[in-house]
Amino acid sequence: MRLLVARCEVTYTGRLSTVLPEATRLLMFKDDGSFLVHDDAGGYKPLNWMTPPTVVEEEPGLLVVRKRAGKTEDHLEVRLLEVLSDVTYELDATPLEKDGVERHLQEELAAQPEALGEPLRLVRREWPTDIGPVDLMCRDEAGQWVAVEIKRIATIDAVEQLGRSRGGARDSLCRGRPRGAARRARAGADALRGIAFPG
Repeated sequence: MRLLVARCEVTYTGRLSTVLPEATRLLMFKDDGSFLVHDDAGGYKPLNWMTPPTVVEEEPGLLVVRKRAGKTEDHLEVRLLEVLSDVTYELDATPLEKDGVERHLQEELAAQPEALGEPLRLVRREWPTDIGPVDLMCRDEAGQWVAVEIKRIATIDAVEQLGRSRGGARDSLCRGRPRGAARRARAGADALRGIAFPG
């Protein structure tokens, strides 16, 4: 991988046109043909990029990265004003090994929902709602519904999603039932509670 840090201006033309004004940026040239332009903000997402296959043309003070996109050609033109660093490293392409994901935990909890700390009976995995599936829908000893959402990291967003999932599950429990059955379903759905389980 080649890493070039330079004061530069980047112009993209293709499906639309963009300009990154003069600033110090990191230009990444990956061996697979990917080209990425980064700055020191915005997290992991590059400001501009091209996926392989690409062609890189280089001359003093100018880089041009081209890619055929159907009948058109996209290209990034990088005007180099000052090169601060230009290094190349050999990197391994070792795939990421995941040590368990939410789906694995969902499967384990579906097989033994009592691991959540109370006697629960699984009704269904991936319970469909209008806002997306609830990971596990269970019933407790009293027959009340319990929605279980599994998250790798417990954040406020995960708690808010549980609230939305609870509402979506409540709606799905009541939809399409005759009046009396809908009333009973609504009573059960109103008692629906949620559990957020950190993965």
